[in-house]
Amino acid sequence: MSGIKDLTKVFGGGTSSARQFGMIATLVVTIVIFQALTGGLTLQPANLIAVVSQYSYILILAIGMVMVIVAGHIDLSVGSVAAFSGILVATAMNTWNFPWPLAIVFGLVIGALIGAWQGFWVAYVGVPAFIVTLAGMLLFRGANQFVGDANTVPVPEGYTSIGAGYLPEFGPSTGYNNATLLLGLVLAAAVVWRELRLRRQQKAMGSDMAPVWVSVVKVVVLVAIIAYAATLFGGGRVGTSFPISGIILGVLVLLYGFVTQNTIFGRHIYAVGGNAHAAELSGVKAKRVNFFVMMNMSVLASLAGMIYVARAGASGPQDGLNWELDAIASVFIGGAAVSGGIGTVLGSIVGGLVIAFLNNGLQLLGVGSDLVQMIKGLVLLLAVAVDVYNKSQGRPSIVGLLTRGLRRDSRGVAAPASASNAAAADPGAQGGVGTDGDSTSSTPTPAGDLSDTQRPKSTTLN
Repeated sequence: MSGIKDLTKVFGGGTSSARQFGMIATLVVTIVIFQALTGGLTLQPANLIAVVSQYSYILILAIGMVMVIVAGHIDLSVGSVAAFSGILVATAMNTWNFPWPLAIVFGLVIGALIGAWQGFWVAYVGVPAFIVTLAGMLLFRGANQFVGDANTVPVPEGYTSIGAGYLPEFGPSTGYNNATLLLGLVLAAAVVWRELRLRRQQKAMGSDMAPVWVSVVKVVVLVAIIAYAATLFGGGRVGTSFPISGIILGVLVLLYGFVTQNTIFGRHIYAVGGNAHAAELSGVKAKRVNFFVMMNMSVLASLAGMIYVARAGASGPQDGLNWELDAIASVFIGGAAVSGGIGTVLGSIVGGLVIAFLNNGLQLLGVGSDLVQMIKGLVLLLAVAVDVYNKSQGRPSIVGLLTRGLRRDSRGVAAPASASNAAAADPGAQGGVGTDGDSTSSTPTPAGDLSDTQRPKSTTLN
């Protein structure tokens, strides 16, 4: 069975990698179903470009929301904060004659101030985030309409590039957008470089290495996917290509993925969400973590609002309505646990894309907006309910079923999918609702912390 064990290394060989593969497989199945039902319209270049452009701001919200939910909170104000920041930025450019680059900085500062306000009440006063952000939802929705006097405020043409712009056209005529093809080449080269770097590090450390053929298969598959996507996005009508908002989203995914997975602060977020009291006893400054995640959420909400206003060409009183619901749904479909401590940036992005393609596919089929909302609600409820039921019965979750065949040891025996093993392998990518069959009670051990077996039984402090 060594071949099966080697094959799992195509996806990284670990529990979290298999989990991520399962979530991506769910997205692929969703796209394939709608590709068949719509007669091939789903994967048309124009439709893919529209999906990225239309839903990039929701995915940006999902990045911040997963950190909030992992820390054990919820933010209901993101739509109102996005709308308030959007109207202020539009007013700054339209009335106060701010140049648009300065207006963007101004919007981010507004988001940071709002986040600091809400973070103060949550972290240092102790008011539950649900109440604080519910108040914020009402406060900033009213402030949006007060500042804009319930009217739309247009924005200058240069500013619209961050929401409605695309990679530019240049170079010889190839039948594709050359900038998009170049982006694809850069990503493909990054995949090859990352795999070579990983093998060099493993060799230098003397750790177990996958066979060369595994690395070759992994690189070939990923490069093929990147090439296919690049040709699809680059094959749209002249003047359109990969959206600038998609570039912003990609940079944020890489940045926040690194922060949550590879930094001490990222591990502290998971520790606070798993057990705030234990985290504080281990030296984690829980109040500071809670303050940061709330402030960060509002900054990203402001950015999402600015991108939406740039795409629409104006800010209006109805901006941001129900955005928080799509962001929260993306996080939970992507594998976060309601109780906190579990969730990943990648999972939330995949969950957001599932919602995006679900919306898009139903619209292409001519389904009314009322039925779309009903179907989305049922999909969210069933996805979470099935996983909760399976975990209560000691069974693997949906993604666990998809990936169970990938996690077998060399003797052909299914590897245990315990939460402690997953946490030891990858503290930032533990399974929750929508992930594999890991227990939802696991939390990563922050730097300097003791495991449960190492921790003294007595909690008396001298």
